[in-house]
Amino acid sequence: MRPNIFDLRSERRAAGVCLPRVAVCCVLSLFLVAATGGSLAPVGSAQELKAEKSAPSSQEVDEDEVVRVSTTEVLLPVTVRDAAGRLVTTLERKDFQVWEDGREQPLSDLRVRRVPVDVLLMVDASSSVASNLEDFRRAAEEFAERLAPEDRVSLLKFDDRVELLQDWTASRVQLRRSLKRVVPGMFTRFHDALYLAAREQFKDARRRHAVVVLTDGIDSGRGRASLEMALGALLEAGASVYCISNTEIERARKRAELDTLQSEPLSTRRFNELRIGDLRESLRVLDTSERNLAGLTESTGGRLFRPQSFAVLDSVYAEVAEELRHQYALYYMPLDKTRDGKFRRVQVKTSDPALRLNARIGYFAPRS
Repeated sequence: MRPNIFDLRSERRAAGVCLPRVAVCCVLSLFLVAATGGSLAPVGSAQELKAEKSAPSSQEVDEDEVVRVSTTEVLLPVTVRDAAGRLVTTLERKDFQVWEDGREQPLSDLRVRRVPVDVLLMVDASSSVASNLEDFRRAAEEFAERLAPEDRVSLLKFDDRVELLQDWTASRVQLRRSLKRVVPGMFTRFHDALYLAAREQFKDARRRHAVVVLTDGIDSGRGRASLEMALGALLEAGASVYCISNTEIERARKRAELDTLQSEPLSTRRFNELRIGDLRESLRVLDTSERNLAGLTESTGGRLFRPQSFAVLDSVYAEVAEELRHQYALYYMPLDKTRDGKFRRVQVKTSDPALRLNARIGYFAPRS
């Protein structure tokens, strides 16, 4: 049976729904800037999407086990750490303040680990990761074992295609079987993968949404979606992105080769001039990609990890699972009841300024 393939069939952008430009500033933050007014535009049906449903079917979780979140409420997953980087799990509702577009909001509820999470595992199967796919399979399998029984996972592979290998399931056995179907490919449709995952996979507003992706973040430019489109779609879906980036691994390898070539005699350096130039450009691209990934994860309330070796993937994925198990679920009724579909910026604070908080930068209001 042919695997599930997401595809973008049209390059048209419908008027009024395309997203603004991405600005990656020197402090490693990524912000969406609208063409006018400084507001964000939601992702509409700018692209015609098609998904061939042939991945293993999802397993439904008993609805009685799910905390229902009203469509009029805003759910904000928030991670809190102390100055040493340790997770803080003892805060109460009175310790939080939520601000929306500069106005403090009343908290209607606050719970720890009461809202199940849907985690989309994504893997870049292009050449930069292909030789270490077995490390990913092992880490992903152990990651799923660390989640709560009511949490669900799905699996998506991207290279020159974006393939959904496993739809939502609570079965670790199904995930294990799907992981065996991850095979190497060429090129990287990273932006397409993020955009389509956000639009197609995260439909259930009663659950937290998270993306855990292994990639260097370098898009090959062969797709249809842009980085700003992907970020807008993720914010609209309320999905936090946790990126395990192999940029540091690639950087160390390329720097070692560059240092070796530059230590050679002048005649050898001249002979390898093109290769030296390629390595320098590759390092520049890695730096840019890493800044983009930092902005993407910060804006969505996730985290960026930069392991020094693929051998430590197990511990990195375990850290992500631990964070997801100990998030605070803050939800509130916005004071602004306008159903205009506009982007609203959100800021979460605690009574202790020494604590560090991770939460997404905002959400799109519902439309009438």
